[in-house]
Amino acid sequence: MTKDQIIGAIHEGYTDVPAIKACTRAGTSCGSCVPMLKQLLSVAGVQLSKALCEHFDHSRQELFEIVQVRGIRTFSQLVTEHGRGRGCDICKPAVASILASLGNGYVLDGEQASLQDTNDHFLANIQRDGTYSVVPRIPGGEITPEKLIVIGEVARDFNLYTKITGGQRIDLFGARVEQLPQIWRRLVDAGFESGHAYGKALRTIKSCVGSTWCRYGVQDSVGLAVALELRYRGLRAPHKIKSAVSGCARECAEARSKDFGIIATDNGWNLYVGGNGGFRPRHADLFASDLSTDDLVTYIDRFLMFYIRTADRLQRTAAWIEAMDGGLDHLRAVIVDDSLGLCAELDAAMARHVDLYEDEWRATIEDPERLRRFASFVNAPDTPDPSISFDVERGQPVPALGERRPVALGLPTIGVRP
Repeated sequence: MTKDQIIGAIHEGYTDVPAIKACTRAGTSCGSCVPMLKQLLSVAGVQLSKALCEHFDHSRQELFEIVQVRGIRTFSQLVTEHGRGRGCDICKPAVASILASLGNGYVLDGEQASLQDTNDHFLANIQRDGTYSVVPRIPGGEITPEKLIVIGEVARDFNLYTKITGGQRIDLFGARVEQLPQIWRRLVDAGFESGHAYGKALRTIKSCVGSTWCRYGVQDSVGLAVALELRYRGLRAPHKIKSAVSGCARECAEARSKDFGIIATDNGWNLYVGGNGGFRPRHADLFASDLSTDDLVTYIDRFLMFYIRTADRLQRTAAWIEAMDGGLDHLRAVIVDDSLGLCAELDAAMARHVDLYEDEWRATIEDPERLRRFASFVNAPDTPDPSISFDVERGQPVPALGERRPVALGLPTIGVRP
């Protein structure tokens, strides 16, 4: 779908995002181009509503303020007092994220369960064949041999496809829904916790080996990455958050392609913000230089909490900064100079998150009532879904797609010498 086709649809009278989607199918696949649709509407002179959806006349930022100030704890209270109807697949997950970011407890308790999308509903990412992925947190990419062995044993025993990711952790694919608690019980017992790959939350903080091992490293990048990932784990946000820490200017952790990235200097740390890969890659911008570790953490705390408080639904940090009046200079004034008088409130919000953090999978497997949702069939909870089947590719199970499998190139396999 070209830009000219979308502009043509706007001129024909399709003057909101749902109408453009229906007419052109743009934004109906991965959704990465939806922000661009809004930009094209704005350029065409269309006055866009700030309403989150048909059930709320408020923006996400305004709903965040309402929930926080009024102490609202449920979606039903919010929609009754400040909206209308029963909600939809736009406002329900958005409000669920707001409630979670304000420390509203276990994300699947009570009414909150009905707000979640498919991934959050089962605390796992659903795959194309109806199975789920299991992604334990591996802070900073650092893992002990004992934990590495447990991951291998779990993958072997449950016949899971295993993949090392770009975020320096190991994803296990092909788990049926009723297997998820069994798998996570073993992982939790081994000291793992949820990696939140299924949620709009902090994903990973990547790192190089830093001064611990590398002859070029000037700071302990692994130690900082681990500490930051454990600090921000489970932090719900308008969109996913990625980060990295590099131990020197050689930038092996690729910190400048992240929502916030840190690069070590001889005098401390440089902090970069507003980077991302994806549909429109963008390098992060330098926010502050030669920071002490304490100042670095303070600025990241405030950056994340200000983003959570003010960003639009599904808006990454790069787009948030670009759309901000005053851009990076305004953001720096808010976070460093406290120009809005919010810093104490932002600091307290992050402290509350750190204090209230609870691993969602540990909380799940320790509660028999919570475990009841993990079943392929309500009337036969232990029966596996018979429609799920696998082929074997490069020695691992993959979804059985028949003729849709990619064509093999006949490349040699990696053998093991005796």
